[in-house]
Amino acid sequence: METLEMMPVRIRIAAILRKAIYSGEYKSGDELSLTDVAAQLGVSRTPVREAFQVLEGEGLITLRMNKGAIVNTVDRKFIRDIFEMRILLEAEAARRAAENGMDGKILENLLERLHVLRDHIEAVDTAEYAALNRAVHQAVWQAADNHQLTAYLLQMWNGPSVGRGQDAAAHHYRNSTDEHISILEFIRDRKAEDAKKAMLRHIERSMENMLAYYPET
Repeated sequence: METLEMMPVRIRIAAILRKAIYSGEYKSGDELSLTDVAAQLGVSRTPVREAFQVLEGEGLITLRMNKGAIVNTVDRKFIRDIFEMRILLEAEAARRAAENGMDGKILENLLERLHVLRDHIEAVDTAEYAALNRAVHQAVWQAADNHQLTAYLLQMWNGPSVGRGQDAAAHHYRNSTDEHISILEFIRDRKAEDAKKAMLRHIERSMENMLAYYPET
């Protein structure tokens, strides 16, 4: 699993576990131990328990009394349903961010970091990419200026949606960085519909990456 970054602890843990379930790192029927997850992530059992409750509410796991949780079955429809909601909400967040405008210092800092990242994309590590990926999306949510919209998106956050295959991570990092630059440039230029469409394409591609883990039936 990934390491913890900057987000409320229960949200960070839920995001890490959510991605691990989506990508098949944890499979249907696997048991998740509060103690083991807490030790692996270097946190106490309390935020792990809170994260488990979040994931149970989403239907990803079933809690067991004093025994952690069991991973539920996740299929292509489940993944599509989640990402279709992200598409609706994040595309709208990007549109609103462009209409409202984003703090200039934040925007230019993100663009600068993205260009630097793109210049050494072949050598980027998971933690570096994940941190910048999260910063871009959270900046868009903040600029959209709707607390409930941000809250819903936090509940669905799963970090970078890397597909399958040996070169999947590098391929995703490269494409995603270019997409992030386009989204932020449209927001900077106040092109609301273009920002919306760019975010829609970005999340659609992430969805296809996750669906690669689930064969057609």
